Amino acid sequence: MGTTKVNETELKLELSPDALGRIKASPLLTGKPKTMSQRSVYFDTPDHKLRAAGFSLRIRTVDGVRTQTVKADNAKLAALFVRPEWEFTISSDLPVLDHSTPIRSLLEDDVDALQARFDVHVERRMWLLSRDDAKIEAALDIGRVTVGDRETRFCELELELKNGSSSALFDLAQELDGFAPVRIGVLSKAARGYKLLGPAVSVFKAELVQLDKQITTAAAFQQIAQACIKQYRLNEAVLLAARDAEALHQARVSLRRLRSAFSIFKDVIADDRSEHLGSEARWLAGVLGQARDIDVLLGKTELAVLRIRLTEARDSAYDEVEATLGSQRVRAFMLDLAEWISNGPWLDAAETTDLRQVPAVDFAFSALERLRKKIKRDGRAIVVVDDEERHKVRKDAKKLRYASEFFTLLFPGKRGRRRHKRFITILGELQDQLGALNDMAAGSQLLERIGLAGEPATASLIAKGNKKGLLEAAEDAYVDLVDAKRFWR
Repeated sequence: MGTTKVNETELKLELSPDALGRIKASPLLTGKPKTMSQRSVYFDTPDHKLRAAGFSLRIRTVDGVRTQTVKADNAKLAALFVRPEWEFTISSDLPVLDHSTPIRSLLEDDVDALQARFDVHVERRMWLLSRDDAKIEAALDIGRVTVGDRETRFCELELELKNGSSSALFDLAQELDGFAPVRIGVLSKAARGYKLLGPAVSVFKAELVQLDKQITTAAAFQQIAQACIKQYRLNEAVLLAARDAEALHQARVSLRRLRSAFSIFKDVIADDRSEHLGSEARWLAGVLGQARDIDVLLGKTELAVLRIRLTEARDSAYDEVEATLGSQRVRAFMLDLAEWISNGPWLDAAETTDLRQVPAVDFAFSALERLRKKIKRDGRAIVVVDDEERHKVRKDAKKLRYASEFFTLLFPGKRGRRRHKRFITILGELQDQLGALNDMAAGSQLLERIGLAGEPATASLIAKGNKKGLLEAAEDAYVDLVDAKRFWR
């Protein structure tokens, strides 16, 4: 039995059922495909220790031949799955747990607790493609994941780089999108199974970014941006299926987090493409924001006549969201963004070489200090400045909040966690007060935009709270934030 360890580079693309036929008929997938049926059984402990460690273990059966594969899923760049894997043939349906893979050392005394957790059945068609100097294996998978009586189906195209530059994967993806809509896939088959094991989830909040103290600044940005893409895509998938207000909110949050990352790392990532990508993120967030604003107003009133008018405005706003998410512009933006994160010119810029290689913990310390200092300076006059200036402080507070979340794991320890929790709580209170003040200031403009300006019944929508009281509460939160101990120190 020989064990092979390789680094696998894949780009996953999700396809709708309508797109499947056009992709199969695409002239880009040349030659007669190789077809096969696969059954994969994934193993883990009952408390999912392998998953927690960033690994997956499966036994795949094809034509009676069983292959055991261990994958390290904790090293990802944007939409690319770049990961080491250990693979060898075995003779039974039980995993082989010798020291040729990391599994035994990872689980130690819990190795005997391994059990089958879910099955993945796939009908696969494979093509081997040549693209300039690259060779790509394209695998079209139509499959299902089963856990007991629960099941989820999927259709995806995996583009695996055999040799050459990973840019070839994105070039092919963009060309395929000219024949049928393709969207970045952010879930491995293992992730789909674990998702099915848990409770049903309709919206997806931001996950903790798994940064460690050895990571470089460039790699930290890549992981943060990848996390934003993942959060966006998971919620976009919900929105494409249903007009879910919370999914829309979380999709917008993911774009705000992405834009904050662009700002925080601007000196690291500046190149001839970053400004355009940031502009596209701002445009898309703006489209989602118009629908989100109406959702918020709907949550503030129970008046039937007003709800009818607001529901009509919401339907129109969601029509725009639906058209936008279905556009080639959005799909191209996501593919361009993912390619740029992993292969963009910023990674080779001579003038930022040293900055890219700075330990992320040092970069995070400086960034958090800078953002806090800006709020401390600009927030001193928070009670007396005009609404526009106060709104800038609100945006700065939001940026500090996202930075604090991005860099959480770079400052471990009991004291750091305790300080982080209090810091985030105080920062959230400041954001809440400034948000309420901003709603009061912007409410009239919003009502005018949706054709409800001057309606007597709308007064309650923009007069929630006393402005003087909100200003005093915001000032108190500002003082608490300035006095709070910094978790990064």
